[in-house]
Amino acid sequence: MGRRLDRLLHGRTLRRWRRMAKKADASRLSDLREQRNQARQLRTHLDRLIHVADGRLALPQIGTSYFPRPHGTDWAWRPELWRGPLPVPGLSSVATKTRLDDEVTLFHDCTVSELTLRQLRNTREEDLAPFGLRMDVFRFDGSFLSLVIDLPETAAEGMTRDHILRVDTIIETEKPLEIFARLNIRHGPNTEQIVRELPLDEEQVKVEFDLAYSRLNEKRIEKIWLDLIFEAPEMNQVILRDLTFSRRRRAAL
Repeated sequence: MGRRLDRLLHGRTLRRWRRMAKKADASRLSDLREQRNQARQLRTHLDRLIHVADGRLALPQIGTSYFPRPHGTDWAWRPELWRGPLPVPGLSSVATKTRLDDEVTLFHDCTVSELTLRQLRNTREEDLAPFGLRMDVFRFDGSFLSLVIDLPETAAEGMTRDHILRVDTIIETEKPLEIFARLNIRHGPNTEQIVRELPLDEEQVKVEFDLAYSRLNEKRIEKIWLDLIFEAPEMNQVILRDLTFSRRRRAAL
């Protein structure tokens, strides 16, 4: 009922202003002056609403899992941190083993933590992920800093040594930085590890893990996780605008 009444009132207001606009050439100057003042007041609010609406509607939709997938992809995933808001968007003096959510954990061995983490709302036209993660590192007296992403159980379902696991990311750094991606697959008592360096000098930052070169026991896969390892991160800011995973079978030779 409320929406119907709003539509009726909007239609009546629209017809009123349309009528006044048509008669503006012949209206008395005193009436025209009053109408102009009313129109300017109305335009202020309309311009504000349009500006905010255009900005919000242009943002990536919260919860979206859309991103381009290689041909033949049979599994794809974007972690929740890049899809939806965290309960606590920012942390300072972040301790090691701090869990940002159920999937992402920060590890380091600093004596005194001078690390801050904050989830950002992506607003750039090229961004597909609704959120990003900013990490500020000030003094760093540790030997390692890594962000660990636990992949869901669906990543292991049907995985074989014929698969290639691909990681795509959008990364911004304040200063040049080396970042390594280490894929870990626990199968039975063993853990297979494959390390790749992220090509940050390339426009499309991606790494692929070809499982054909592993000693993976396909029948005993228990857990899969990815370590993003940041080398010498002191006095740097890193923004992970997006992080996605996809899996496809290797092309038959």
